[in-house]
Amino acid sequence: MRIRLRVWRQRGPDVPGKFEVYELEDVSPDWSFLEMLDVLNLRLVREGKEPIAFESDCREGICGTCGFMINGRAHGPLKGTTVCQLHMRHFSDGETITVEPFRARAFPVIRDLVVDRSALDAIMQEGGYISTNVGSAPDANSIPVSRWAASRAFDFATCIGCGACVAACPNGSASLFLGAKVSHLMLLPQGGPERKRRIRKMLIAMEALGFGGCSNTYACEAECPKEISVEAIARMYREAWRAMFSHSEE
Repeated sequence: MRIRLRVWRQRGPDVPGKFEVYELEDVSPDWSFLEMLDVLNLRLVREGKEPIAFESDCREGICGTCGFMINGRAHGPLKGTTVCQLHMRHFSDGETITVEPFRARAFPVIRDLVVDRSALDAIMQEGGYISTNVGSAPDANSIPVSRWAASRAFDFATCIGCGACVAACPNGSASLFLGAKVSHLMLLPQGGPERKRRIRKMLIAMEALGFGGCSNTYACEAECPKEISVEAIARMYREAWRAMFSHSEE
């Protein structure tokens, strides 16, 4: 395959960036998108040029650190797929592919395709946890959890915090991320004691960190590599209303 890449190059957060074009010959359809970038970077290093900076870790679709925009879509054209699991066979021979970082006020560009997503960690630090000392693993039936609640909690817990929902949202909202984190904890008994305090603190943090409000376009659900439903956002706002009209500090 022959591929033409338009890649966003930016040396730092305070330096203007621009697109640079690279022509690649003999691209294997079986390469992952990141393997294709690896090959390009080897070529650039041999030519004495700066390689393209991008993040990756597991390369198994688990961690989400590889996320960036491909032809205007977070993680690329396939549904339920991270960049590292996207293969070149899903593109056409001779195609021009535009690659750029996630665009959001809360995600400043560090270099090229790498953005600072620590704002998501800051939201989690405000309440995305339980402070119960759980000790060792309890007996299976000591805390009854319905099969439905356990299944739904697991669905929301699959969020990998990649930030695709933020990049896809016209308002740069982290509502799907926050909704997933709040929902999986509220559905389990261990998350009950702090549920009102949790939603208050995490919503305040989300706004303070520069994330926008939910745009109701469902773009977040469409681009989420774990296909988390916008039901999570509805649950999150129901939790917020309950907390707003409660004077309890639970």
